[in-house]
Amino acid sequence: MNKVQLGSSDLQVTSVCLGTMTFGEQVNETTAHAILDRSLQRGVNFLDTAEMYAVPARAETFGATETIIGNWLAKNPGARQQLVLATKVAGPSRGMPWVREGSGMTAQDIVNSCEASLKRLQTETIDLYQIHWPERHVPAFGTLYYDPSKEKSATSIHEQLDALGGLVKAGKVRAIGLSNETPYGVHEFVRLAEQHGLPRVATVQNPYCLINRTVENGLDETMHRLGVSLLAYSPLGFGLLTGKYDVSGTEGPDAPKGARISGYESVRKQRWGRPEALVAARRYNALARAHGLTPTQLALAFCYTKWQVASTIIGVTSVAQLDEDLDAYGTTLSAEVLAEIDRIRWEARDPAL
Repeated sequence: MNKVQLGSSDLQVTSVCLGTMTFGEQVNETTAHAILDRSLQRGVNFLDTAEMYAVPARAETFGATETIIGNWLAKNPGARQQLVLATKVAGPSRGMPWVREGSGMTAQDIVNSCEASLKRLQTETIDLYQIHWPERHVPAFGTLYYDPSKEKSATSIHEQLDALGGLVKAGKVRAIGLSNETPYGVHEFVRLAEQHGLPRVATVQNPYCLINRTVENGLDETMHRLGVSLLAYSPLGFGLLTGKYDVSGTEGPDAPKGARISGYESVRKQRWGRPEALVAARRYNALARAHGLTPTQLALAFCYTKWQVASTIIGVTSVAQLDEDLDAYGTTLSAEVLAEIDRIRWEARDPAL
């Protein structure tokens, strides 16, 4: 598997990253450790988590994913040196008062969250520390428009960068990144870093898949010109692009028992639960089958091969799913298939934005 450099940092990661938000909710610790073992065996050196995981977020499972990973690292002392470990500080509370008190995200919040993540992960350094969502009020998680009247920002980007810079200087963080960010946010973080001699963001982790290509609506040019790498999350559209919802009667709340979307009420109300997203996903899935591919192969090959993507984050609930996703690496899409993908997008646009 190819390795890529993340932005202007010295981090070299595989083109596929193991996402872990299911650990501690859908996936118990024993299975999670088996997935981590297998991922490392297959050469994946990039691991992504967050302080707020497991998902769906609950007070009882806050920090559970990092704890599970920390326990695995403690059992496998040689693994830490082989891995690029990424985690995230949660942005302002989105109905999660257990993350922190208040609605903002202060510089001290960033420092405190980092310290807590280091403890749970049982490591001395986080390789890539990301802001999970902006402190500003921006369109995200299914919100379509920016509304200035809802802006409640209390901590400037400069203050956030200053806090992150202190963590880098202390050796607790190697590189920094953003997530669920806008072109404005990326530009401002880079501009202020260069102006004040602070760490430059290496990455942005945003959704990117066949039913959500909003990255290509200007953010891709921003990242390309500023030398910031894209980490694509939800490449399978929260399961819609695997084909498991293609049978009539598996929409939304009626999804098969055990399927990820069936247990996520908030998700069904957001982008992945929109009827238009399922309709578009079924068109892509049919395209895959018509060309001798599984829906999973088509969706992952799309992300794995796009110039915009540095590393694709895959989330799994079993070793078998992990193997299926990794086996799709190396799949190429013909010019005919790519043209048909663009034709469907022209008609369906980005229903899961």
